[in-house]
Amino acid sequence: MKLYFAPGACSLAPHIILEETGQTHELEQVDLGTKKTASGEEYTKINPKGSVPAIQLDDGQILTEVAVVLQYIADQKPEAGLSPQAGTMERYRLLETLNYISSEVHKTFGALFNPDVKGDWREAQLGAVAARCDHLSRRLDGNAHILGDAFSIADAYLFAVLNWSNMLNIDLTNWPALTGFLDRVSSRPGAQAAMKAEGLLG
Repeated sequence: MKLYFAPGACSLAPHIILEETGQTHELEQVDLGTKKTASGEEYTKINPKGSVPAIQLDDGQILTEVAVVLQYIADQKPEAGLSPQAGTMERYRLLETLNYISSEVHKTFGALFNPDVKGDWREAQLGAVAARCDHLSRRLDGNAHILGDAFSIADAYLFAVLNWSNMLNIDLTNWPALTGFLDRVSSRPGAQAAMKAEGLLG
């Protein structure tokens, strides 16, 4: 399996899960500005959407979209317990949470990377970020992870997105449940290995 990634992007989430599950994988860094891979390939020929993550399976197929990539990786190692069994209510709660992170948290934080988001528009976007943080903080209050006590693929995704607060100069100290969550996930060996490989550790 090969993971196409950009350092610190949402592709950090499947990278963490690959490390957590110990699955053999290759890494190929993508320059999202030039759409070139580290080996000189035109990335849009691999993933026409031009975004990360993408994984190339052993049979050559390409799979994209972070929530789907996460689910695929977890399903290859069900014994790791990072995704509940298909057909259970717990699985649907996981899917519900993945969709919320994708459609609400990821998109809300991600918009702030756009340099054109300025002035009142930026303030409104920061208000939306605060609303998402309020909800997540309530979800995490008293819980180690977003679905309760157990670490799951949803935690890896949420960690990757909330970690953008450092790049975006968003102060999360008003949400101690979120800063505690970031500390817990960042200390996991899988997260440490992925962040080190992506050059995100000092």
